Amino acid sequence: MSVRKKYPTDFKAKVVLEILKEEESISQLSSEYGIHPSILNRWRNMVVEKLSSFKKGLTVFINKVYDLKVATGLNYLLEKLLSF
Repeated sequence: MSVRKKYPTDFKAKVVLEILKEEESISQLSSEYGIHPSILNRWRNMVVEKLSSFKKGLTVFINKVYDLKVATGLNYLLEKLLSF
């Protein structure tokens, strides 16, 4: 029975970064690192999915902060207008 090989996260990040640069094909990287192409594809897909989720979450956060600043600014203006 074979034992699954575990790779450190920093190593996976390095390899995925090389995949995303597209300077070498996944087949070439697979040969270079001795890792099956399906594993490299899985790592890449996981990173792309996480980045997509992160981008969506960051966009929502920025929009909420912007809306809060706009609302705060409007409240300030209303207070000033009503105080006359």
